[in-house]
Amino acid sequence: MNIFVCIKQVPGTNKVQVDEKTGVLRRDGVVSKMNPYDLYALETALRLREEHGGTVTVGTMGPPQAQEIVREAYMMGADDGYVFSDRRLGGADVLATSYTLSQAIAGVGDFDLILCGKQTTDGDTAQVGPAIAEHMGIPHAAWVRRLSVRDGGVEAEQQLQDVIETVYMPFPCLMTVEQDICMPRLPSLKLAREIADKPIHILGLDSFPDTNPDHYGLSGSPTQVERIFPPTSDVIHERWTDGDNAGRLFERLAEWKVW
Repeated sequence: MNIFVCIKQVPGTNKVQVDEKTGVLRRDGVVSKMNPYDLYALETALRLREEHGGTVTVGTMGPPQAQEIVREAYMMGADDGYVFSDRRLGGADVLATSYTLSQAIAGVGDFDLILCGKQTTDGDTAQVGPAIAEHMGIPHAAWVRRLSVRDGGVEAEQQLQDVIETVYMPFPCLMTVEQDICMPRLPSLKLAREIADKPIHILGLDSFPDTNPDHYGLSGSPTQVERIFPPTSDVIHERWTDGDNAGRLFERLAEWKVW
């Protein structure tokens, strides 16, 4: 069974800058990490490979520094990794991002199962995974908390708002997984040494089946953001080191009309 896992590099802090002209995050110089939900998707893929055989391929759309999370995936046990990087892909909304990934995955090869984390911590839309499946014309399930492979497909439990729904889908299919599906393993020091020189494939738009630049990036994004900006912080700190601190606290609470 061949599995593709979508991963993404996200800011490691909530203190990020926004480009006011384009409305996208400025990622240069920002400490980054692998999207936490993608770790659960990767661990799920590795466990399925251990049980059923096959390969686990990871891929991410982003700037060249996104190779860092592909290297991390190698240290967890992934077999192959791709970075889909091209300036013409920048500034994409959900529709353009999902179309880009669908084209990129199709260009890499044929996969039985595509796994994504439920959502990313920088976008929080939880829409890219299902949208990839729609572009590819394959069945999909979201919010999956448990899955098993049988009869040439996958049976999955979806954690909906008030109920648990069990669905079966034949291969190829796509699933987005919840964080309680498993506990991700730690990167291996032994694997880190073994994969030190393991290549990471970097592909651009010209390697996709559809090479029309109007379908990608800002050009292919119908969503128009009127304005985006980081939240302002108006927290005021006071430090009391001596005196009647209990009395001061009482006065402050009365002043703020907490009572």
